[in-house]
Amino acid sequence: MGQPVVHFEVLGKDDGKLQDFYTRLFDWKIDATNSMGYGIVDTQADGKGIGGGVGCSPDGSSMVTFYVEVDDLSAYLKKAEGLGGKTIPPPMDIPGMVSLALLADPEGHVVGIVSSTAPPAQ
Repeated sequence: MGQPVVHFEVLGKDDGKLQDFYTRLFDWKIDATNSMGYGIVDTQADGKGIGGGVGCSPDGSSMVTFYVEVDDLSAYLKKAEGLGGKTIPPPMDIPGMVSLALLADPEGHVVGIVSSTAPPAQ
């Protein structure tokens, strides 16, 4: 059985403008009331598709990324590197949520991987 895509992300310079665009274009409900201002997307599609996020990128660049759930970040990063990809930042934990990492495929496309075995929030 393959690994599921579990999240998508649209990042850019102006999170408010992006959130407004996608809300108005696709009738999505985007909640950015969290402390990071990260817009959590509810596609309101009656259980079809996956949820995602719309927000600012740390460096102001624009990118669209999808995230695949895996059981072992390190093993998949090693596998990706063996197939010609590369790890972008090292894995990081979002306390109480997930552990995640980003990798680039052989042509430079960014793909996220997540593991729901993140350590509990402290």
